[in-house]
Amino acid sequence: MATAQLSSVLSVQDLHIRYGDTVAVDGVGFDVHAGEIFGLLGPNGAGKTSTLSAIEGLLKPTTGSVIVAGFDIFKNPLEARANLGVQLQSTSFHQDLTVHEIIRLFSGLYGRAMSDDEIENLIHSIRLEGHAAKRAGQLSGGQQQRLALAVATLHDPPLILFDEPTSGLDPQSRRGLWERIEGLRDSGRGILLTTHSMEEAYAVCDRIAILDHGKIIETGSPQGLIEKYQDDADVRAASRRGEVTLEDVFIGLTGKELRA
Repeated sequence: MATAQLSSVLSVQDLHIRYGDTVAVDGVGFDVHAGEIFGLLGPNGAGKTSTLSAIEGLLKPTTGSVIVAGFDIFKNPLEARANLGVQLQSTSFHQDLTVHEIIRLFSGLYGRAMSDDEIENLIHSIRLEGHAAKRAGQLSGGQQQRLALAVATLHDPPLILFDEPTSGLDPQSRRGLWERIEGLRDSGRGILLTTHSMEEAYAVCDRIAILDHGKIIETGSPQGLIEKYQDDADVRAASRRGEVTLEDVFIGLTGKELRA
């Protein structure tokens, strides 16, 4: 259910999430604008999963707000979720359903009636022509991700969440998915992307936020952050080839220690 384009399709304000005495998210706030890809980066345990769960309305924060396309995810959950598409790292389609059946099922769940011709055109657009009768369990990882993206955007949402969407994909599938994500951005949608790949963040994100210990410690464009921190001692120490990369900035700001 597309809405009139907004300058901000996602607004997260002063988000706090606690698990008992443990503070998982501590005052996180950021906006995702229409027509941009915003990357949320952080080491394991930084608070990314809790933040995403709150944005999806699956986890109610201790305090703070999440506004999706003008709707509060907790006060107006149906309206907010109608404006949100989600593609997770792994798909959870029923493995015995065919590609055609999956699209038919989800179009019905979204209240969008699709003819057989429309479904076939969609299948062709995601380069699965000839696979309409193939069961989900028979698809490759890249094919499943293309199908998942098509399903996540059937209702034309202005905001789309991608949680490590290219994990485990080969280079060709990864590049193909990048192009599709960029196409969604270019059509005016706002994209929130989490990834552990600094190459991916640098290649596709217009802005990124680095999250650590439940707090956002830096926000900016990938190249802008490289230029800002290229002479920082910790960043230079992390550099392995002399020329500072986004990964060097990330490690310089979050530390070299391994995270569980």
